[in-house]
Parts: sequence; structure tokens; C-alpha cells
Amino acid sequence: MKIERTTAGSVEIVAPQEPIVETGAEELSEILQACIQGVNPRVVLAMKEVGYLDSLALEGLVDAADQLAARSLQLKMAAVTPTCREIFELTGLSGRFQLFDNIEDAIRSYR
Repeated sequence: MKIERTTAGSVEIVAPQEPIVETGAEELSEILQACIQGVNPRVVLAMKEVGYLDSLALEGLVDAADQLAARSLQLKMAAVTPTCREIFELTGLSGRFQLFDNIEDAIRSYR
């Protein structure tokens, strides 16, 4: 799975470039875990290219959200596609994540 990683100041942007399923879900989970383990975990998950995610991906996102919540933070997602947004709503997970229309707004939320 292709996952782009960039930074904007002190914020790490993780951008999967395809649907998050099977081994890609595991890879994304490992990347998020590495980001969260930092001293000041500032991460935005850019979802613009993610047309779908499976249950394994949802598990990894919930795990990341739980770890961040333990540090009084929320998992921030930007440019979530309508299908993924619907998946979050149907599974009752939309409240577990902080959703933004675009990456810039998600980055600014750290200030």
C-alpha cells in the first residue's frame, strides 16, 4: 500500500493513497502507532484518496484513537470521503475521530 508521509511544522501528515484493506490496514496501523509513540503526537490522517476501509482498518483507527484519548487528544482526519464518512456514521465511530474538511484546517486545530 502506498502511504505518503509529510510534515507541516510539527504536524505529521499521513496520507494513504488507496482504500485501506487487509495488509494496508496493518501497515497504516503501524505508522500511526509510530506517530503516537512520540513525545508530542501531532498527526493528521489525510483521507482524500481513501474510497473505502474495511473492519481491520477500523480496528486500527479505533486503537489509535484510544491511545490518543489516553493522552487527552483525538485522532484528526482530513478530507474524509463520503463513503468513509458514512462507514464511520453507520458503525457509530464518527464521534471517536475529529473530522475536518481539509488538511489545512486539521493542522490549524493544533494551534
